[in-house]
Amino acid sequence: MAIKFQYNKISMQLLGKQLKIRQRALPTIKNKESALRMEVKKAKDKVQELDSLLEAEMLKYSGMSGLWNEFKPSLIRVENVVLSQKKIAGVSTPLLQNIEFTVKEFSMFESPVWYYDGIEILKELVKIAVEREVFTKKMELLEKARRKTTQKVNLYEKVQIPGFQEAILKIKRFMEDEDNLSKSSQKIVKNRQMMEASA
Repeated sequence: MAIKFQYNKISMQLLGKQLKIRQRALPTIKNKESALRMEVKKAKDKVQELDSLLEAEMLKYSGMSGLWNEFKPSLIRVENVVLSQKKIAGVSTPLLQNIEFTVKEFSMFESPVWYYDGIEILKELVKIAVEREVFTKKMELLEKARRKTTQKVNLYEKVQIPGFQEAILKIKRFMEDEDNLSKSSQKIVKNRQMMEASA
């Protein structure tokens, strides 16, 4: 990215202000990036933990597969998933509050005795699965924000700050050269005038 500037004091002052803004903002942006990186790792670990938990729970009940054939899936339904928002390093992320289920009435005399337990097992499995989805979404949002923040850090560190410093240095050198040329020409004129006066 080429920085546009003019060889004068005003341009140098404007570049100096832009440079200071970026130099002051850089530590904050770096802190945000490291906080986001840490939160992404936490969310990723939680997703893996929930995956393992869901797998373990499913294995625990795999021996009951014959019984599940008797179960009527229409007995239980997820009515609502209540989410709230939590800001992490300036990023809004979902937070699971509650899962509301609707359980249809069924006859205790006509249905197997284990139906109540089956409903509770399903509630627990659904809760784990939904929580996993929420953490997956959270991880994706945080990762997207972390990538953007990393890009901004790189832009400031590797492009803009060195670019502004280089532009300011060029202006200073140009102004020093101009000043030296001006002084040299004044000396030449003064020497010529002295020579003419003595002749």
